[in-house]
Amino acid sequence: MVDLADKLAYFQANTGLDDPDLCTEILSAHGWDLELAISAFTTSNSASVNNLNDNNTNDDHYIVGSSGQPNLESWEGLDRPESSQRELEPVSDVDAPPGLAWKIITLPFSVISGSLGLISGAIGLGMWVAGGVLSRSVGLLGLGPGRNGDASSSPLVSLSVSASEAAHFVAAFGRDFGTTCPNFVTEGFIDALQRSRQEFKLLFVYLHSPDHPDTPLFCERSLCSGVVAAFINENFVSWGGSIRASEGFKMSNSLKASRFPFCAVVMAATNQRIALLQQIEGPKSSEQLLTILQRVVEESASVLIPARLDAEERRNNMRLREEQDAAYRAALEADQARERQRKEEQERLEREAAEAERKRKEEEEAQERAAREAAEKEAALAHRRQEKAMALGDEPEKGPNVTQVLVRFPTGERKDRRFYSTATIQSLYDFVDSLDCLNAENYRLVSNFPRVVYGPEKHSKSLKEAGLHPQASLFVEVDS
Repeated sequence: MVDLADKLAYFQANTGLDDPDLCTEILSAHGWDLELAISAFTTSNSASVNNLNDNNTNDDHYIVGSSGQPNLESWEGLDRPESSQRELEPVSDVDAPPGLAWKIITLPFSVISGSLGLISGAIGLGMWVAGGVLSRSVGLLGLGPGRNGDASSSPLVSLSVSASEAAHFVAAFGRDFGTTCPNFVTEGFIDALQRSRQEFKLLFVYLHSPDHPDTPLFCERSLCSGVVAAFINENFVSWGGSIRASEGFKMSNSLKASRFPFCAVVMAATNQRIALLQQIEGPKSSEQLLTILQRVVEESASVLIPARLDAEERRNNMRLREEQDAAYRAALEADQARERQRKEEQERLEREAAEAERKRKEEEEAQERAAREAAEKEAALAHRRQEKAMALGDEPEKGPNVTQVLVRFPTGERKDRRFYSTATIQSLYDFVDSLDCLNAENYRLVSNFPRVVYGPEKHSKSLKEAGLHPQASLFVEVDS
């Protein structure tokens, strides 16, 4: 015990840290190895100082500030380091002079002590490997959760180390101090800082020291006071971390937390830097804490409110442009629909015109074809009549062997001719065919009294044999 107390006193003397609990946490994290703990602390501090004095800004994140009232021209103009730099002095009284307390933090918060990082990384890797081997072994033995339909066997969502630590802190803080508390985000510090920037709010940081004697009372009566919690939730994005966790310990070094309970108010600046606006160290009543936070909000209003209004105006302009673009697209689509309808109507009319033209041509062709066929038929009939007339020969003169034949047509027209009595009935048909009195091809010659049809079976008989000599009266009967 004496050895540990000596180590604690020696560490405080060499580092300048006043809080014995914080020193104890640091020494415990380094296995009470004085050389390792002092080396890690001084190395990280000296590296930060060298980085701040270098004119070329690297990609690490820094917490920057200056004493007095800053000139906050815009949300993006908070990264200008002042020529006069001094270490942080904790704000312990409510009656501190007005103005945003910008302070220089010489330790880059993105750099974790090498030894702590190696220790936590080795422990985390070992735990992960051991857990995986144990889970696999239990599963092979059949003692693990079922594979089929068991909700507990579903894989967990992978979280980053900082997010896991934040979620663990929020859960533990809620169990210890209830649900009436600041709404700490369950994500890493950088993500929380980015969230505050997007929401145009300040970031309220609380570093939790579980073993500090003032921590329980401060959390129960001040931080978790209904009025304070409501004010923080309305005006800040809240992030909390335990100094026992890697990121919480890193932030305690970055912010140079020398007394607990410890709170800070920061905001994002350009070039991946952070502006420290206020730090609150030591126990505070709810009234004192609320007064300090109200003053910070009032003094930062000149930056946040215009930035928020500007962002709102940009969102409104963007929404207006989107509405205008939507209206333009709707009008364009309507114009395109009308143009498409007009083209479809024009194409329909053209199709109908083309169809009408095709039908007209078909009708003309049909008429021409019918006329041609009729002409061909008429020519064939004329040729036939001519052939029939030539086949009849000359009409004989009257005599005893000559038969007088009268033929009556359906139109009422009559034609007569003399034939030799030896001429056949076919000669009578040839006579009818030679005349331009009948357009039908199928017909019969019929006598009335008595009715006798001179069909094809009688075509070879002579007029005398058929009983038509010396004279006969026949009429043409067209087949239906």
